[in-house]
Amino acid sequence: MNKLEVLRRSDLFRELTDEQLSVVEKMCTSEVFEQGTIICKQGRMEDKVYIVEEGLVGIILEVGPLAQRQVQAVCNFETFGWSAMIPPYTCTATAKTIEKTSVLAFNGQKLCDLCLTKPEIGCRACRAVARVVATRLRQAYTQLLGVTSQD
Repeated sequence: MNKLEVLRRSDLFRELTDEQLSVVEKMCTSEVFEQGTIICKQGRMEDKVYIVEEGLVGIILEVGPLAQRQVQAVCNFETFGWSAMIPPYTCTATAKTIEKTSVLAFNGQKLCDLCLTKPEIGCRACRAVARVVATRLRQAYTQLLGVTSQD
């Protein structure tokens, strides 16, 4: 699948027009990570935002020096590493590949700079990041409470 199609289907850029997507497409690079690779580490600074092109990434919460729990997973067309766009740019969880994963990587600061250079694109991207964060937070609350769709 080409970059433009991945961006069009992504949770971060699906509201953009084709013209806007072509601007964003020029900002990303393709990266491939082998299974078991830690891409983002909880507590560390992050400068890249990722969209999964194909694969699976576990979102792991490190609750102590020897305790880790996978709390969520990110798959095709979903975003992770959003901390690279939000000060203080520190990862709130660890992202580790569950299988070989190809991603589109963006410099988080350059995405934020779109608010000044291409306000319509920047505004939509920032709103999408807020939507991703809110969705993940809601999912985490639901998981914490042990609520399922059958309850």
